[in-house]
Amino acid sequence: MTTRTAEHILIVDDDREIRELLGAYLEKNGLRVATAPTGRHMRAALDASGPFDLIVLDLMLPGEDGLALCRDLRSGRHKATPIVMLTARSEEADRILGLEMGADDYLAKPFSARELLARLRAVMRRTRMLPPNMRASESASRLAFGEWQVDTTARNLLDSAGAPVPLSGAEYRLLRVFLDHPQKVLSRDQLLNLTQGREAELFERSVDLLVSRLRQHLRDDARVPRYIKTVRSEGYVLASAVETRH
Repeated sequence: MTTRTAEHILIVDDDREIRELLGAYLEKNGLRVATAPTGRHMRAALDASGPFDLIVLDLMLPGEDGLALCRDLRSGRHKATPIVMLTARSEEADRILGLEMGADDYLAKPFSARELLARLRAVMRRTRMLPPNMRASESASRLAFGEWQVDTTARNLLDSAGAPVPLSGAEYRLLRVFLDHPQKVLSRDQLLNLTQGREAELFERSVDLLVSRLRQHLRDDARVPRYIKTVRSEGYVLASAVETRH
């Protein structure tokens, strides 16, 4: 019988006490842990020990803050690594901003180590459940639907003339889920689990907001949408067929 290797977690926080306490608690519960106090140390750890199974990233860091680091991670070779963001801020606008930068979950300080562990395990479990082409090793470089294409390498939406249409991290992930499940009705819970890795009741309305913004990018009339259609009492569906190009 093979023994599963313990998940490797990177904690990025400038508070040494938090790093040490969380590191000890997570290791006690069967995880491997590395720590970093700044973005520079985070990159060094990624180069030396990566890839990690998950990164715990504090928002308020000296130098580059957590949002900037999260955005950089999502645009580089670690773009598929789950990120749980820690912050002293608890306002909904800050939480949504963190999600839009690419965080998979968000925990406001003060928090219990037990709650963080539960969140980490939930995010990693949901990441393992993602379709293979939602992870780092993608075989298709282009996904075409209607008059649009998605460049999965650059993570760009391209119009019929090939011009890129900027998308936030959350918008891109939501669009990818639709493209990976074309012509299939997806509930809000499914969309939350596949894109944000959060408890559905916390951010259910954020799916509706993201769908609305995606429709604007796709120039889709919400009253008579061509691409993302609403299925009453069930969720949303990408009505267009998707062609895979390499």
